[in-house]
Amino acid sequence: MSVNIVLFEPEIPPNTGNIARTCAATGTSLHLIKPLGFSIDDKHLKRAGLDYWDLLDLHIYENIDEFFEKNKGAKIYFATTKAKKYYSDMKYEENCFIVFGKETAGLPKNVLGENSDTCIKIPMVPNERARSLNLSNTVNIILYEALRQIGFIGLV
Repeated sequence: MSVNIVLFEPEIPPNTGNIARTCAATGTSLHLIKPLGFSIDDKHLKRAGLDYWDLLDLHIYENIDEFFEKNKGAKIYFATTKAKKYYSDMKYEENCFIVFGKETAGLPKNVLGENSDTCIKIPMVPNERARSLNLSNTVNIILYEALRQIGFIGLV
């Protein structure tokens, strides 16, 4: 696998389904950190991912501590609207992990604080009501930049 996408406590089935479809189509591993806001068998989740589920390299963790324990030493980036650096400022590498927070609350403050040097954001206009982009759109934007930087390995 070339890149790993991590969803921390995802809440909306169609977002996760769309992200799963993108991961399957790009050979990207998908990591889900519980609790999930839906059943993995949820019909909306399955519908959004279409018939790509058997193509997906899926990993599920009980909590964020288990994720960090099982991926010690990995290069990890954290997507957040609170970052100072843009996603395009980073130099991504093969097998890196890009972590995205839950739709309603993002990532825990302690995780962001401990990893501020690898926090990334997508630029947006300053507006209190337009707080963030849709999760699946955000994943696509950042994932394709990472894939571009590593030369679209394995993609045609």
